[in-house]
Amino acid sequence: MKIIVGLGNPTREYEGTRHNMGFSAIYQIADRYNIKMNIAKHKSLIGTGIIAGEKVMLVMPQTYMNLSGEAVGEIVRFYKLSPADIIILYDDIDLDIGKLRIRAKGSAGGHNGIKSIISHIGTETFDRVRIGVGHKPEGWDLADFVLSRFSKDELPIVRESVSRAADAIEVMITSGIEAAMNKFN
Repeated sequence: MKIIVGLGNPTREYEGTRHNMGFSAIYQIADRYNIKMNIAKHKSLIGTGIIAGEKVMLVMPQTYMNLSGEAVGEIVRFYKLSPADIIILYDDIDLDIGKLRIRAKGSAGGHNGIKSIISHIGTETFDRVRIGVGHKPEGWDLADFVLSRFSKDELPIVRESVSRAADAIEVMITSGIEAAMNKFN
C-alpha cells in the first residue's frame, strides 16, 4: 500500500493558498481515481482506493502545516509502514509556479511541514513531489506569501501543475521514482 500525503492547512480560510498545493493535488488525485475523502482518522482526512492496480491511501493531515508529522508519524506507526511506502506532495517557494521537482530524499529545505515529518518518522528518505508556487517577492513576509492566493493569471498554470503532479504519482506507482524524475523534473 502506498500512502500519498498532501500537505496543507485545514479550513476554508486556507483553500486556494500557495501553502495548500499538497491538498489541491490530493483533491485532483481523488477526483481522477474516484476516491472519496471521507474518513477522519489519525488526525487526517483520508480516502482509500486503487491507482494503477496499487492500493493507496490519500491523506490530508488536519494538524495544520507545521505539525503535519504528527499525522504522518501516527499513520506510519499504525500501519507499520516503511518510508518507502510514503509519497509527500507539498508547495515549494524555491520553484517557479508550475514546476515540479521529484526526489527520493532530502532535507526539509526550510519547509516546516517536511521538517515535522522528518522529526516524527526519523528519516529524510521518503519520496516527495514539490510543486512550485513561485518565489517570495522582495519585502514580503514569508508567512504572508505562502498564505496568499494565486493571481488570476497564475491560476491556469497552477491547475496544470496540480494535474501534472497527479500524473507524476501514477508514474511513481507504476514505473518508480526514477522514471517519474526523468519525466517530470
